[in-house]
Amino acid sequence: MASQIESHRVGAEIAIGDDICRKKSIEMLQEVGLPMGLLPLEDIEEFGYNRDTGFMWLLQRRKKKIEHAFKKIKQTVSYAGEVTAFVEKGKLKKITGVKTKELLLWLSIVEVYIAEASSEKVTFKSGTGLSKTFDAAAFALGE
Repeated sequence: MASQIESHRVGAEIAIGDDICRKKSIEMLQEVGLPMGLLPLEDIEEFGYNRDTGFMWLLQRRKKKIEHAFKKIKQTVSYAGEVTAFVEKGKLKKITGVKTKELLLWLSIVEVYIAEASSEKVTFKSGTGLSKTFDAAAFALGE
């Protein structure tokens, strides 16, 4: 993955340090119309966003993964030490580093999007092709 990040560094907006990285990642989500609490990472070391290629990345300190429970939808999501995605209006695609727990299995999330018809719903698509749709309110900041 590091080589993927390296290939998108030129021309990217890069922030270093947890506070500014959280702020920049929230601004990026807001800018593309996705819920601002979608990436509740902790201790972020670096955030990068290359607007020309649409590529973004988040690196957590010490590459540690975290798990976050979205209580309103009873879903646990695991974020790796490195999370990457290509960003479009209303969509994150080709996501790496994000998994959700379904029964006893961890499934990789490869795409998150809001349908143009309804900005009140967020759909998550796994690498297996399965998808689930939830109320966007479940991913508000602080949830």
